[in-house]
Amino acid sequence: MTWTEPERRIRTAVVGYGLSGSVFHAPLIAADPRYALDVIATSDAGRKAAATHRYPGTKIVPDGDAVLALAGDLDLVVLGTPPATHFPLAKAALEAGLDVVVDKPFAVSSAQGRELIALAERLGRVLTVFQNRRWDGDFLTVQKLLAGESLGSVTRFESSFERWSPDISKAWKADATASDGGGVLFDLGTHLIDQALQLFGPATFIHAELRVRRPEEKADDDAFVVLRHESGVLSHLTMNMLCAQQGPRFRILGSNGAFTKHGIDPQEPYIVAGGGPLDTEYGVEAPEWAGSLGRDGHLDPLPTERGAYPEFYRLLADKILDGGAFSGRSLPVDPADAVQVLEIIESARAVDSAGS
Repeated sequence: MTWTEPERRIRTAVVGYGLSGSVFHAPLIAADPRYALDVIATSDAGRKAAATHRYPGTKIVPDGDAVLALAGDLDLVVLGTPPATHFPLAKAALEAGLDVVVDKPFAVSSAQGRELIALAERLGRVLTVFQNRRWDGDFLTVQKLLAGESLGSVTRFESSFERWSPDISKAWKADATASDGGGVLFDLGTHLIDQALQLFGPATFIHAELRVRRPEEKADDDAFVVLRHESGVLSHLTMNMLCAQQGPRFRILGSNGAFTKHGIDPQEPYIVAGGGPLDTEYGVEAPEWAGSLGRDGHLDPLPTERGAYPEFYRLLADKILDGGAFSGRSLPVDPADAVQVLEIIESARAVDSAGS
């Protein structure tokens, strides 16, 4: 891709430099010439050193308050902080006159999400949610597959994120209850629910099973959710942080055939290993991980589309530089979509709690 020098750059601050800030937001922003990565906020000494080394021209500040003190010199704030901080930080940033990207989950309640949307609309600010897994290569493959006729009429969609993580690596996750935005349903479940809604449209919550398997877990680390879409499709969504043998990432059953896909999108591990989003290898999955399309005994490999997380920030720049909230361009992710996800999570927690 050939870039031209932009007329102006979107002056950007990333708040939080854990996995979210260091692997997703900062690399994607730094790789797009329409952005200037002006500020990174982190209070951790090791992360500060890492950010200074990787982005020597970027100002490093301790926290969100320090970022807001610089609001007059910024256009956009990206929040890669724990979920319980999303609402107050996003609210403060909007009120400071900034456009805002909030990492998933959007907030810890649908009411908070609706309040942020109303505030952004009243102030004329751009507000969006980083649902990056809409640009996973396997998800893009599924979208393309469903646009054709290979599967016929889809009856069941099975989607899972399963990991073997017996220890909770992040201190905030070990301490977070469900009311703080903790647990696998808020974490990986946010992606699975969002993807199901994007593929098959509005849905009604049917069933949930939420369990705690790890001694340190204060919310949930083993979850199963069933949705019935208005289109007639049933979605079975599985999230598990203590899974020693992982099943398919996707299994889709249709009247003419089925599709099964194993493995996880390679974009995150590629960045963790030191690669960058402008590399020719970025987002390209190894051929042996291709999914299987057809029926037992008549299966064909379906190569995976290239993953495209940079697309989120490309679309966001189009929106901001074309007039922000007043432009006709679409947001990369409508925050109203994120509210629908939160409503399903609330329904799952309410029903599971009542049945426990």
